[in-house]
Amino acid sequence: MTDTDEAVETFLTETETVFEEYDQGYMNPDVALERLRGHIEDLDEATD
Repeated sequence: MTDTDEAVETFLTETETVFEEYDQGYMNPDVALERLRGHIEDLDEATD
């Protein structure tokens, strides 16, 4: 598995966690979006 593959896999796992926690009512939309932005930035940095 390449570094990019690992970064994408991590991104997808972390993103799914955000969606699950949001769906279960553990976080509000603003927090969910902020966490997703962070995961997107991490993915961007990992694949540059």
